[in-house]
Amino acid sequence: MRESWKRLRYRLEYWGVLLVARGVPLLSRGACVRLSRWLGAATYWLDGRGRAVALSNLEAAFGGEYSPAQRRRIARCSYQGFARTMLDLLWARRLTPENYGEYMRIENKGVLDEARKQGRGIVMLCTHAVNFEWASLASGFCGFPATMVAQAFKNPAVGEVFFHLRQISGNRLIPQERSAVRMLKHVKTGGMTGMLIDLNQKPGQASALIEAFGMKMCVTLLHAMLADRGGALLVPCEADPLPDGVTRLIVHPPLEIAPGASLREIAQACWDVFEPILREKPHLWLWPYKHWRYKPADAARPYPFYANVSPQFEKLLRETTKS
Repeated sequence: MRESWKRLRYRLEYWGVLLVARGVPLLSRGACVRLSRWLGAATYWLDGRGRAVALSNLEAAFGGEYSPAQRRRIARCSYQGFARTMLDLLWARRLTPENYGEYMRIENKGVLDEARKQGRGIVMLCTHAVNFEWASLASGFCGFPATMVAQAFKNPAVGEVFFHLRQISGNRLIPQERSAVRMLKHVKTGGMTGMLIDLNQKPGQASALIEAFGMKMCVTLLHAMLADRGGALLVPCEADPLPDGVTRLIVHPPLEIAPGASLREIAQACWDVFEPILREKPHLWLWPYKHWRYKPADAARPYPFYANVSPQFEKLLRETTKS
């Protein structure tokens, strides 16, 4: 009975997502942006759990810098930004190599051209900020198709819809199995990949503790490993969504990594590029995401309510302190 209900639910989810995926591209660009604002605001009010996470994150990150009313406004804008990210990904079916320039304004593309001349691999760095999906698509449209790890979905049929959308500009998705080895080989031969550097990780060998808004955040080390062992350039990319539906995609200069830097130090340097941007424009980041799932047992400052003490986290913290 339980399996039958699961199959039915997955089928209904698939048809629902497919219906939306086919309907959104029929909207004008302006209508898509307006819908994202309405949908994001509605989700903010309906999603009590996510709203609580967002407000707790903001309070922990900024303390008294913002009033409760200001934190609520930032959280609502964060929901609207994520709604735009997802709707824009669905709307991207209308993008082509001929028209993408009308909607994506790519700045400092010369950074990528120079890396290609040098034969260097590239890791495009992003955070969970508005329109990170378009930042990924833009690389393919402008002649730099990327190979990236596919996101795992509980519902494989729904995953296939997003799998297709994320490859429409020429990018290629690979399964998570042995992905680190494949990515390393790819960048060693001058290939390009993209990565969200604020993905929360369980404490372990493939994760590192970095300082983010004054708190310990456990993140992936894959991008640092690709730079250290694969010689890839780490290139931050910032997305700035404009009210008219256009998105500015700003390619920053490659990070300068100090000789002998550890993987954790490289991961920290990557984050340090983005934190000032997110402090200046906090509404762009995905605050309903549980960025700080773990906290030190003797934390000297408040963490979000959902953060837990973990033996594995404490072990990683001790190792980080020693290094």
